[in-house]
This record gives sequence, C-alpha cells and structure tokens, in this order.
Amino acid sequence: MAKRKEENFFSPENAKRPRQEELDDFDKDECDEDECAVSFTNGTSTLTAAEVGIIESIQLKNFMCHSMLGPFKFGSNVNFVVGNNGSGKSAVLTALIVGLGGKAVTTNRGSSLKGFVKDGQNSADISITLRNRGDDAYRGNVYGDSIVVQQHISMDGSRSYKLKSAAGAVVSTKKEELIGILDHFNIQFFMKATQLEQMKEDYSYIMETKERTKEQINQGEERLSELKRQCLEKEERFQNIAGLSTMKTNLEYLKHEMAWAVVNEIEKQLNAIRDNIKIGEDRAARLERKTEEQQVRLNEAEKKYKDIQDKLEKISQETNARAPECMALKADLTSKKRAYNEAEVLYNRSLNEYKALKKDDEQLCKRIEELRKSADQSLEPERLERQKKISWLKERVKALQDQESSVNQEIEQFQQAIEKDKEEHTRIKREELDVKTTLNFNQRQLKELKDSKTNRLKRFGPHVPALLEAIDDAYRRGLFTYKPVGPLGACIHLRDPELALAIESCLKGLLQAYCCHNHADERVLQALMKKFYSPGTSRPQIIVSEFRNEMYDVRHRAAYHPEFPTVLTALEIDNAVVANSLIDMRSIETVLLIKNNSVARAVMQSQKPPRNCREAFTADGDQVFAGRYYSSEYTRPKFLSRDVDSEISDLENEVENKKAQILSLQQHLSTLEKDIKGNEELLRRYQLHYKELKMKIRKSISEIRELENIEEHQSVDIATLEDEAQENKIKMKMVEKNMEQQKENMEHLKSLKIEAENKYDAIKQKINQLSELADPLKDELNLADSEVDNQKRGKRHYEDKQKEHLDTLNKKKRELDMKEKELEEKMSQARQICPERIEVKKSASILDKEINRLRQKIQAEHASYGDREEIMKQYQEARESYLDLDSKVKTLKRFIKLLEEIMIHRYKTYQQFRRCLTLRCKLYFDNLLSQRAYCGKMNFDHKNETLTISVQPGEGNKAAFNDMRALSGGERSFSTVCFILSLWSIAESPFRCLDEFDVYMDMVNRRIAMDMILKMADSQRFRQFILLTPQSMSSLPSSKLIRILRMSDPERGQTTLPFRPVSQEEEEDRS
Repeated sequence: MAKRKEENFFSPENAKRPRQEELDDFDKDECDEDECAVSFTNGTSTLTAAEVGIIESIQLKNFMCHSMLGPFKFGSNVNFVVGNNGSGKSAVLTALIVGLGGKAVTTNRGSSLKGFVKDGQNSADISITLRNRGDDAYRGNVYGDSIVVQQHISMDGSRSYKLKSAAGAVVSTKKEELIGILDHFNIQFFMKATQLEQMKEDYSYIMETKERTKEQINQGEERLSELKRQCLEKEERFQNIAGLSTMKTNLEYLKHEMAWAVVNEIEKQLNAIRDNIKIGEDRAARLERKTEEQQVRLNEAEKKYKDIQDKLEKISQETNARAPECMALKADLTSKKRAYNEAEVLYNRSLNEYKALKKDDEQLCKRIEELRKSADQSLEPERLERQKKISWLKERVKALQDQESSVNQEIEQFQQAIEKDKEEHTRIKREELDVKTTLNFNQRQLKELKDSKTNRLKRFGPHVPALLEAIDDAYRRGLFTYKPVGPLGACIHLRDPELALAIESCLKGLLQAYCCHNHADERVLQALMKKFYSPGTSRPQIIVSEFRNEMYDVRHRAAYHPEFPTVLTALEIDNAVVANSLIDMRSIETVLLIKNNSVARAVMQSQKPPRNCREAFTADGDQVFAGRYYSSEYTRPKFLSRDVDSEISDLENEVENKKAQILSLQQHLSTLEKDIKGNEELLRRYQLHYKELKMKIRKSISEIRELENIEEHQSVDIATLEDEAQENKIKMKMVEKNMEQQKENMEHLKSLKIEAENKYDAIKQKINQLSELADPLKDELNLADSEVDNQKRGKRHYEDKQKEHLDTLNKKKRELDMKEKELEEKMSQARQICPERIEVKKSASILDKEINRLRQKIQAEHASYGDREEIMKQYQEARESYLDLDSKVKTLKRFIKLLEEIMIHRYKTYQQFRRCLTLRCKLYFDNLLSQRAYCGKMNFDHKNETLTISVQPGEGNKAAFNDMRALSGGERSFSTVCFILSLWSIAESPFRCLDEFDVYMDMVNRRIAMDMILKMADSQRFRQFILLTPQSMSSLPSSKLIRILRMSDPERGQTTLPFRPVSQEEEEDRS
C-alpha cells in the first residue's frame, strides 16, 4: 500500500520515526497514553483518554486453534492488530465478544461455546482487563483501577466467570455482576448501545404485565361475587344461631334479678342526679365568673375599637380637608410651569434674533468700510444685481421660515393626536381585559347553573353529589357517630326570594360548609374530601359542634325591627343542627335584612341601630354597619336562587352583551390602531418635509452670506448700506429691550413656579404622611372589630350556657324529689317478688329483653343450628376473604389505569428517541460519503426491523442510486466503513472493534477510509478503537495514540505466539 501524505496527521517536526527504544518502552509505561497531547490532524489538540470501560489487555488459552495468545495490551485510543490469515486476529475479536458475555451465534464463528475450545483440550480460558478509573469507576473502592474478567469454557459448552480486582482478589463469580459492569460502562451492541432494545423490552414486558393483571382482575371479580354470596349466607346463619340449653333454668332467676335491678337503677339514678346537681352548682359558679371576665374583655375591646376609630376619623377628616387645597395647588403649579416654559421659549427666540442682528451689523459696518475705500465705480451693475439677488433670497428665507413654523405646528398637532389615541388605546385595552375577565366568570357561573338544573347540589360544587354519596356509604359502614350535615346552603330555604343575594353576602362560605358532631367525625370527613378535592384547591369548611335536636333559644339576644326581618327569621330551617351552626358561626339572629340601600343607611347610621343589631345587609348584597358601608362584589345570587331558568336566561343575555361589548371594543381598538398608523405616517412625512425646509433655509442663508462677503472693487451705494445699518441698530435696541423685559418676566415666573412647587410638595407630603398613618390604623381597626365580634360572641356563648345550665339544674332538683318517691314504691314491690335482696349486675332493660327472648325461644320449636363457634369462625373467615379480595381488585384497577397513562407517555418518548437516532445516523452517513463526492440513502424500516442502504458513487445527479450489490469491491468497502462509522456516531460504547475493513479497497478508498477512522478517533480520545486488518500499516504516522500490534505467523510446534508492538521503521524494512 502506497504511503499516505503524513501532513494530514502531523506537523513535520512530529512526523519523525520513533526510535526502537521508545517502542519497547511503550508497553512498560501506559501513563504516557493518558497524558498524550499529540493530535492526528495538527499536533495541537489535547483530549483526556478514557478512564472507564476500555480494554487494557487480553489473554487467550486453548481458544479456537490457538494454545496461547497474549497477554498483550491495547492503547487507550487507536489500535491496529495486523497479521496474516490464521495468525489470531479474529480470535481476539471473537474472544472479546464471548469473554464479555456474548452468545456464540453473535460472533459468526460458531453456534455453541464448546466449538471455541481447541481440539484435543478440555477447556478454554479468556482473561480481559477493563479500565476502571476516575469518578465514574464501577465500585472503585472494591475493584480498584481495573477489573479483570476471567471466563472458563468447558467442553460441554458451559462457562463460568471470575471477576477480580486490580489486586487479583476475586470479587464475584456471578454473571449478574458482569451484566452490571457492562451496563455501567455501556458496553453493548447497536440496539442495546442506543438503549432502544432495552426500552422496547421494557415496553413489551409492561404490556404483558398489564394483560396478566387484567386477567387477575376478571378472575378476582368472578371470585368476588361468589365470596359475597357465601359471606351473606354465613352471616344469616350466624345471626340465627343462639344457645338454648340454659334458657329455662335462667328464666326464674332473671325474674328475681329484674325486680331488684329496677331498684338498683333508681338508686343509681338518684346518686347520679345528686352528683350532677353538685357538679352543676360548681359549674354555675364557674360560668358566672367566666361571664364577668368576658364582659371585662368586651369592654376593653370596644374601648380600643372606639379609640382607633376616633384616630382614623380624625386623620380622614384632615386628609379630606387638605384634598381641595392639594388639587388647587397642583393646578396652579401646572399653569405656572406652562407660563414659565412659554416665557423661556420667547426669551431664547429673542436672544437668537439679537445675535443674528448683531452679526448683520458687524458685516454691514465692515462692508461700508470696504466700499468707502474702493474708488472703482465700474462694477455698479453687478453690485445692483447682487443686491437684488440678496433681497430675493431674504424674502425666500422669510417665506421658508413661515412655512417651517406652519409645518412645525402640524407636527405638534400630529404628535398630540397620536399620544391621545395611544392613551385611548391603552384605556380601551384595559377595559377589554376587564370585560373578558367578567365574561369568563359569567360563563363559569352559567355552566354551573346549567349543571345544577339536573342536580341542585352541583351549585355548591361539581364534586358535592359524589361526596354526599361517599358520606352516606361511610355512615352505613359505621364510620361516623352521627351523619355529617351539609352543605348548609342546601339545608335552608328562603321565605322571600328577593333577599337571596343579601343572605349569600352574609353567610358567604358557610353555605358550602358541613357540620360534624365531634372531631373524630371531622377526621373521617376530611379523609373523604381528600378524594374529591385535589391538593392546593379550597375545601369546604367543617364546623365541629355537638348535635342537638332543639334549636337555641335566642329571643333575649336577637335583633328586632317591626319592618325588617333578621337572617334567622328570613330562612326556613328544618334541621336544628344547621340553625345552631349558623347562629354560632355568624350570629344570624343579630343581622337585619333591609332591601333598600338608603333605608338601610338611615336605620343603621342616621339613628341608633335597633337593639342587639350588629349589622345589616341590603337586597344588593351591601353590608351596613353603624359607621361603615361596604358594597357587594356580586350582582346575583349563586346558591340560593330558586328561578334557575331565569338566572340562566339573564346570564346568557349578559354573556351575549359582554361578547358584543368586547366586539365593539375590539372594533374601536382597530379604528384607533388605524388612526395611529395613519397619523404616524403623516407625522413621518411632515418631519421629512420639515428637514427639507431646514436644509433650504440653511442653503439660502449660506448664499446670502457668500454674496455679502464677495470682495468687489466697485462702487456701492454707501448711503443705502448706512441706512440699513442704522435700521439694524434700531432693531437691535428694540430686541435688547424686549429681551430684558422677557428675562425679568421669566425670572418672576420662575420664582412663582418654585414657590408653587414648594407649596404643592409640602401639602403632598402632609397628605402622604396622613395616609401612612391611616394604613396601619385601618388594619388595627379591622383587627379590633374582629376582636369585638369575638368577645360579643364569647359573652353570648357564656350567657346562653349559664341560662341553659340553670334551667337544667332546677329541672334536676325537681327530678330528684320524684325519684325518691318512686324508689320507695319499687322497693316494696321487689320484696313481694323476692324477699331477700340479691346482687344484680345487669340493667333492667337488658334483663327485660332477655326474659322476653327466653320466653319466645322456649315456646318455639327447638331446632338444631349446629356448633355456634364453628359458625362464627366460618362467618369471620368468609368476610375477611371477601374484604381482602375486594381491596386487591380495586388496587389492581388503579394500577391498570396508572400503567396505561405511563405507557402512552413512554411509547411516545421511545418513538421520538428512535427518530432522533435514525436522523443522526443518516446525516453522519451522508456527510462521510460526501468526502468522496458520493451520495447515499439509509432507509430504516422500524416496523419490519430492516435497513436498506443505497449509494450513488457518481457526480451529482448524473449517476443513479445503486444497491450495495451493484458497487465495486472498493466502493462497497468504503460505503461499509461509512455505514459503520455512522453507527458508531449514535452508539455510546467505550470501545469499537472492526475486522478486515480495508480488504477489498483500492489505495484511494483505503486512504480515505483510514483518514476518516483516524479523524473520528482523534475527535473521540475518550473512546478506544481496535481495528483488525491483514494489510501493512507502515504508512501510519508516528503517535503515542496509535498502537500497531503485529501478530506473527505461528511456527510448527510453537505454543505461545510472540506479540509485541511493531515500529514504523520495521514495517518499512519488511515491506
């Protein structure tokens, strides 16, 4: 093979042949490879060698037809294994595949492992050393810097592993450990190296698991129905069984016990009543103290509220008093600023005029002096012509300046119009956003109302019907002490539909709340709510209060007005628990409902509010206090409206109106945008015209100056120039006088402006200070108001408790007198039935039931029901089996649902990953072919798992795409190398092996293929390349990153083949 040009790989100073000593030392010092910084392309690039996964050495014994190969070492980057046929090159590649766990079929060298054992031997051994360094090392503290994989293959085709550390210690003998190492280093074939096969296998396995799970669910449901039937049979049999053997014997004794049990119960009741009376008297004293303490706290809270309200009212009055003055000062400041700016413009204009007149005066004086010195009067006609032209030019300048002023005014008008349109556009855009927000809210409310037509409970939330079913189910299963009540809005009814919005504004979130008897019931309800309300969303409020069958007596503390009802009287509430909860939480007996807003203000603010009345609500939902008034945010009721169709119709009309309003606003916006665009275009034209006028004025002035500055030797009418100079001086004096007046006026206006600014800043600062003082006071006032409400509620609570307790205590005392009389009568009756008193442990009600049951059983026919304990045991087992299987079936159904969602996402990811790898491979293949002006196509058929390659070796489109079989040997080999390099580009394995890649190549193809391989190796220093070829590699450049391993031909009787690196000089000498 002819030598390739070495300048492709090395600079001249690095292209020298290495000495034999250097080649001999190459095997001894491997660290040189890791520190090597010589590039294949220009000798300058530096890349770090791979630290994990590459092959450091390999040794074969009795493998294939070789008694002993190696041990020998590979370099960290490019390794060429050269030698004649039969020297053992392919054995090395085969040993790598088999030694790292590959199957015999994948080597294309045999169908069974026993075929790799040398004839006449009992076993074969393979030893491979893998590098294991750096942060990515596999169990670096166990294996060290290298992992030795030893495989022993027996004649029967079996094999065993030994995984050793760098120190030689055996770490593991399991194949699973080797698989873990290969997975960690990513040493796999194409599909596995790209992780496509693993993803495909996982997908198939999961789908099989899904089908098996479905079968289990079907079987479980069939079994579940059978278990349920058995469980019901066992339960019925269990309930019917009872012991009958001792019933007759116990009947008489139960009668005696019954007589004295009645006496015992009355005595217990008497003792309990006496204890309760004593405890009640103590509690009455405690409630009295609590009520007094609560009154003290209420007085303190009301005093604090009054003090804060007085402070806030004082600040508010002071702020309101200063507001007109602030607005007047602001208007005055604006006018003074405008006047000052106008004066400043006039002054600057006069100053510029004075400077121009002064310059003209100097030029006239100079011109007169020059003309006086001149005696030549022969150029009089030219002077007159020049004077005429100067006059014409001045008139033209004046006309242009007038035109400039007019255009400038037009520009200002356009700018003002554009600014005004933009402000209007911003305002309309903001209004459109507000209308869209309202439209979205109305559309959501409309959907909820339409849903509530089929089920009124959906007004309180889409999950409420399902939640109530879950509550019913939990109550049937005995999870609640008392069934929770709610939502409260569904348990109340309006007496007057016009007050719906007022009552909703008062109760707010309480309409969606639920009531529980105790905290245990609350925890169960919270657990149920978690199933229907996702985390982060608001849940209905849960009120914990002991359930009572009677509503609170609130007559002594309820608000009263002869014309207006309270919230309590405006509602029909059948459930006492609902009424008591609303009284406790919102004090609905103290809130008046007044339809008219002005009347509500008059009742609550113009005069003293009615007795016990804290606040009032109007029909519009506004909230009225004695000193405050809050408007409602809502315009219609959401939960309590009876006429749903009317509400839906109103909402639909409002939605249509909002849509029409949005359309109108959008049309207005479009018109404004067109106006802005048109005005901006006109503004641009006028500005351009303004610039052109400026240029014309400057040009005319320049011409005037040039004509005036021309030095002429001719006679000029000096008298005319002197008159002009005198007139110019008069103008200068007038302008100077005007400037002084304007300057004085400007200074005066400036002082007025500064004075107005100081006054406005002072009052603005005072108003801001007042606002800063008011903000924390408002917060304190709200807190104080809440505190007053809490203390009042606490006081009412203790007063109600005290009154209720005293009533109960008096009732208990009356009951005590009656029970003492009853006890005397029952003791007399008991002595008649059983003279001697006996000890009774059961209650009278239980004994009575037992007596009745025994009588019925005795009178009935005797029947044998079998063994009672066995029936109980069978029933418990059947019930536990049923519940266990039911839980498993539900869990499997949830698992199937989750699995389907995961698999849809996983399959999409798999397809996308496969498309990316395919595209990357195609692009790399086409790029490599282009180095010889080839074109090619790669068609991946993932469905049939086939790959079609076609190559066009011609120039451009002149040659057609050919099948690989139609190419010459060299073209096919070159295309194959390009294909292999393309596959390497998408595989992440730490090393690559290629056998006899250049056998059928000509010199040109071999050179290009070699360049491509070396270029890839140079760009991937972190990967190892092992290339096997029978060709001579004498033309390779000298580099520590390239190692040539030549395998000598085996001699007769030789058992160990010599194996060492061959230098470039030796290769050339042999060739």
